[in-house]
Amino acid sequence: MSEQQGDTKAAAQPNADMDASTDNQTESGAESKATVDGIESTIEASADASMAEAGVEQAEVQAERSAEELAKLLAAAQQKADEHQDQMMRAHADLENLKRRHAQDLEKAHKYALDKFVNELLSVCDSLELGYAASQDASADVAKLREGTELTLKMLSDVMQKFGVEQHDPKGEIFNPELHQAMSMQPRDGVEPNTVIEVMQKGYSLNGRLIRPAMVMVSQAVS
Repeated sequence: MSEQQGDTKAAAQPNADMDASTDNQTESGAESKATVDGIESTIEASADASMAEAGVEQAEVQAERSAEELAKLLAAAQQKADEHQDQMMRAHADLENLKRRHAQDLEKAHKYALDKFVNELLSVCDSLELGYAASQDASADVAKLREGTELTLKMLSDVMQKFGVEQHDPKGEIFNPELHQAMSMQPRDGVEPNTVIEVMQKGYSLNGRLIRPAMVMVSQAVS
């Protein structure tokens, strides 16, 4: 019986050793798998980190490119703004010069508007002075003086008509309050009432606009 127990123990010892070896192999395999899993996780983490870093770098590159493009666009916009500002300043300066020239021309036009008219009147003035000087001679011919005076009046009338001044002598016309100023009224036989019978002072108009009404005497019905 002791021998049988010994045999049983001897037979059980290899089985135990096999079980222990199997357990060791299982633990070793588990450890190896854990190591592999850890390595894979490390590799994956490293890959993820690399990808993230690459993404950051790409984003930085794109940001730098965007900044450069924005800087270029800003510079172009600033250049156009400067050009427009320069054009506006030039246009403003031209406008101011035009206004100044227009004001000067207008001032000259007002100041020398009568230049031609005065120049034409000088000949009339010369004629009047000559007539006046001739009248101072005691032996002056009255008929010639009268003729010279008539010519001077004709010159004056021509100058006035040349510049749109029209003389109004309404004797014999029907009284017109828009053109005539009645100084008095007198009954007059053979004349229709409200007729201009005498002109005390002739009237004048400039380019159709009344400058001075004619001062007249008007007839009225005989009572």
